[in-house]
Amino acid sequence: MKILSRYLANLADRRLVSNFLARRDEPSFRELYHRHTPALYQLVLRLAGWNVHEAEEIVQDTWMRAIEALDGFRWESSLRTWLSGIAINRCRELYRQRARQSHEVMVEQLAQETSITENFERLDLEQAIAALPNGYRQVLVLHDVEGYTHEEISRMLEIEVGTSKSQLARARSSVREALQVVATKSANRRI
Repeated sequence: MKILSRYLANLADRRLVSNFLARRDEPSFRELYHRHTPALYQLVLRLAGWNVHEAEEIVQDTWMRAIEALDGFRWESSLRTWLSGIAINRCRELYRQRARQSHEVMVEQLAQETSITENFERLDLEQAIAALPNGYRQVLVLHDVEGYTHEEISRMLEIEVGTSKSQLARARSSVREALQVVATKSANRRI
């Protein structure tokens, strides 16, 4: 049933893309946008460390880039996978821009842009994921949340399969440690 559902969704995407490309059909684009943006936004939101403003900007940039390259899309993957790849690349560009900034500016931005507070008692799973280094967060979200295989992640992020596996293991360990610290502090406060 799942295979049939994916097949039908792929056929619908092909029809909508064809209509859009043939006559810049706005209703077709709108339908594509509504079909794929919610999942795309959730992916980007996690990769952007729950920074809503950045996630919205990246999703918008993703669609702009997709429209420009849509006529060259070869349907070797699903449209959603292709859009996710564009979004991941945009996130990586954002990380590279951040890396070029000075240390003081980056620390200040992170304090303002992320929802992570110094109050560790309120740390939850999403905040623990948001606090991960970019590479760890990308692999964890793509594998554990989005369901991509290590081979697919390897292609998307242009890293080795072994790197994907080790970053996933380290990411899971870091999240576990962060949640254990919170649980311990919370338990100690109750005593």
